[in-house]
Amino acid sequence: MTSDAKIFTNGTILTMDEANSVVEAVGVVGALIYAVGTIDDVRAAMPTTREEIDLNGKTMIPAFIDPHGHFPDSGFVSELRANLASPPNGVCTNLDDVFKQLKLKADETPSGEWVMGASYDDTSIQEGRLPTRDELDVVSDIHPIWVIHSSGHSGVANSMALSIQKIDENTPDPLGGIYFRDDNGRLNGQMNGVSAMGEMADTHFLINQERFILGFNAACKEYLSYGVTLAQNAWTALPLLEMFADVVTKGDPGIDIILLPVSEIEPDFSNIGLGMNWPDETYISLGPRKLLTDGSFLMRTAYLTEPYHTGAEGVKPDFGLPYIEREVLFNEVKKLHDMGHQIHTHCNGDAAADMFFDAVENALATNSRADHRHTLIHGQVMRREQLDRAAGLGITISFFSAHIYYWGDKHYSDFLGPDRAQNISPAAWAEEANVRYTLHNDASVTPTRPMHLMHCAVHRKTSLGRILGPDQRISVTSALRAHTIDAAWQVFKEKDRGSIELNKIADLIVLDANPHENSDILEQIKVEQTWRRGVCVYKA
Repeated sequence: MTSDAKIFTNGTILTMDEANSVVEAVGVVGALIYAVGTIDDVRAAMPTTREEIDLNGKTMIPAFIDPHGHFPDSGFVSELRANLASPPNGVCTNLDDVFKQLKLKADETPSGEWVMGASYDDTSIQEGRLPTRDELDVVSDIHPIWVIHSSGHSGVANSMALSIQKIDENTPDPLGGIYFRDDNGRLNGQMNGVSAMGEMADTHFLINQERFILGFNAACKEYLSYGVTLAQNAWTALPLLEMFADVVTKGDPGIDIILLPVSEIEPDFSNIGLGMNWPDETYISLGPRKLLTDGSFLMRTAYLTEPYHTGAEGVKPDFGLPYIEREVLFNEVKKLHDMGHQIHTHCNGDAAADMFFDAVENALATNSRADHRHTLIHGQVMRREQLDRAAGLGITISFFSAHIYYWGDKHYSDFLGPDRAQNISPAAWAEEANVRYTLHNDASVTPTRPMHLMHCAVHRKTSLGRILGPDQRISVTSALRAHTIDAAWQVFKEKDRGSIELNKIADLIVLDANPHENSDILEQIKVEQTWRRGVCVYKA
């Protein structure tokens, strides 16, 4: 028997409501949650024609919400680009592996067309560096080649790509960016900072509508298999907005998405739409506006108040750098704040966070908007007093806790040193300060793996097994909330989703084990089923 009315029972159902209630049954009618409580109460409340689904003792929770990512970038990597990731996310352990993957992509690419490599991480490569322009020329001199770093804040171009982009030895370094040169002043192909990379830093680089849909469908399948039903594109420039706008016209895309338009297109985008119409935000909605204040720890461009633990070659002390002038940041924050928009701002370092706090405080001085929920993204290095300041300003935070596993050892030995590394992604401090927070993967910087992400925040164990900051550990409940109801709240969606409560969207997942009873192996817990709007869209 099939019906749009369903009862889920015979399992552990973690609602993530305000009381973190655990219930016996959930009733769903159509796309909405219709009844929650004991099995008798749910049966009594539901239509007489319904299907009962046996959870077989498994655990049901609300579907995961991505608080910060770049959907569908992971689909672009898997379908269109050479994957240069190191294990466990790829096969590249040295530069020869990298060149092999690029050559394979070049061999299947017509002469003159671009070859792009993605997810390259020099900290996981034996040589510990990026490839050079000359090495990429050896791979191919009949293709422009662009290798973008996994951080998204650096890359390397071969000679043909540099020529196409009109970057040469006379090109000056832009604010927040640098073109690297050898001892003779010749460009070696590496560039740091989105201002230096230009269009090559964009998620949509080399993407047309056909390629967009290919990557979109691949990313959708991946996200649903890990229990994520609400994705996010956290840097939606105008070309990407146009591609998403085309998807909106075609109905249900199979996943819900929040788009974060970049600040620079405002106020024109809000005032005149720039040729785009969003009559229906059922599935793809416009969310906060996005700003960028600094770079990445992997490229030593995160902006700090104290220098990096080991100085960059030829630069001591090394504090990283801001990506935006202070006055410009103040103007952009005030502009967006006064327009009524929520603001999400990328701040990796504590100096960058100080700038953002100052800008918000300045905007609030003349326009004391209540419950604005402006959000600091990443917050990898924050001082304890900054969390108190965030609370006072009404700022919420999304922590990049996956960094603890992937690059925590580099923070300990190189970026921050043993002391400061203990407090990266300080979620426990946020709880002490009563700052509501979420956890994210920043996909495709690290892959969309919610259970692994929560394991990182709960255990704070690096890839080499080192524990960083045991006092910053959070509970399993806090981690679950940070990826469900708190993630919904952070983008003003808490009335519609994020918990198993009456009249909310029936986005639900079934796990093969109870996180509370298996807290030591959270990363091993698998999603067995994903239900989106009352329909099963993934089954292991």
